[in-house]
Amino acid sequence: FLVNVLTYCLPFFVKIVTHMSRVIFFAALICCVLSKVYFKENFDSDFVGKWVISDWKKSEGQQGEWKWTSGDWPVDENNKGAKTTEDARFYAMTTKFDEVFNNDGKNLVLQFSVKHEQKMDCGGGYIKLAAPDTPQASFKGESPYSVMFGPDICGYSTKRVHAIFQYKGKNLEKKEEVACPDDEFTHFYTLIVKPDDTYEIRVDNEKKASGNLKDHWDFEQPKKIQDPKAKKPSDWVDNEMMDDPNDSKPEDWDSEPEKIADADAKKPEDWDEEEDGTWEAPMISNPKYKGEWKPKKIKNPKYKGVWEHPKIDNPDYVEEKDVYKRGPLGIVGFELWQVKAGTVFDNILVADDVADAEAAFKANQIKKDDEEKAKKAFDDKNAPAKEESKKDDDEQTEKDDEDEKEDLKELDSDKEEKSDKGKEDL
Repeated sequence: FLVNVLTYCLPFFVKIVTHMSRVIFFAALICCVLSKVYFKENFDSDFVGKWVISDWKKSEGQQGEWKWTSGDWPVDENNKGAKTTEDARFYAMTTKFDEVFNNDGKNLVLQFSVKHEQKMDCGGGYIKLAAPDTPQASFKGESPYSVMFGPDICGYSTKRVHAIFQYKGKNLEKKEEVACPDDEFTHFYTLIVKPDDTYEIRVDNEKKASGNLKDHWDFEQPKKIQDPKAKKPSDWVDNEMMDDPNDSKPEDWDSEPEKIADADAKKPEDWDEEEDGTWEAPMISNPKYKGEWKPKKIKNPKYKGVWEHPKIDNPDYVEEKDVYKRGPLGIVGFELWQVKAGTVFDNILVADDVADAEAAFKANQIKKDDEEKAKKAFDDKNAPAKEESKKDDDEQTEKDDEDEKEDLKELDSDKEEKSDKGKEDL
């Protein structure tokens, strides 16, 4: 019976599976055709001419110089990027998309790589997306933008991935921080904004944050606010514990002082009471001192719990829809301040399909082990130069010390001559 059933049904199962396979294939094909890369920059050639270097801070002499290079210790010397080269400088440059991108109804996928060869102490490593008509020659910190994304490091307190959206004239920073790596190796940063008002942040293709945009950024005012007319009742008791009224301080509680003379201390043999005064042993903490007495705590019978401020509907609340929309985008750029330069930027991608970012990461990622080997080889090669430099510094220090001694001798000699002359005049 089972054999007959299988023999009869098998051709139908084959047809269904074949049909589903075709549907999946054509759906994937349609996605591939419809998905688009709007900007891609791997710095395979010198960016001079393609990228516009802003005049920002140039007149003040604070404009930093960009360099097309593979860095100090590349794994592949042909893999180049844009590198900051001067300490304590401002950096700003932009370029245009291949075509204007409006993410209405589409994903916005932004990805790029950052390598802080200098071991960043304080400075930005983020990228910006702006409208097509954004002035490029004067691009600066105050220039309007739509998205700012990437690592920012300063000291021990700031090590975060910025994710800022401009919305109705305000810069909205993500409410909860996402930590960024602070080492000297290459890391990929990916921001995904979806048409359902959700987002995802990845570092090295690993998800670090996700959720609803309106939950994690202040696109809207709160729906509920504290009732300004409500006040906590004057007789409200919100102290769960209270002092025991029946507890009393023991009579001998204060019998021991906080400090006592050190019984093991002895007067120094060279102590002269006429010159040094009466010798007294130093004071030390008294192990028998009990400290300030406090009555023990008991449960408060009048405790009513924590008072919660009543909330009402916010009259100023307005629902914001489609906050994922970033408007027409046509400019990608950097606007940075770095105390210590040496960052290499590369592998910039703006697309509407996450698969394009994943493929770019897979194709361009650099293994940490390979970079560690490259850095060690660089450090080993430059170690003698460092030692020679240290030797030169030591020799210069010795020379400076000798010169100072000579100057002191001359000064003493001058003093003696003046003294002798004074005696002669006298």
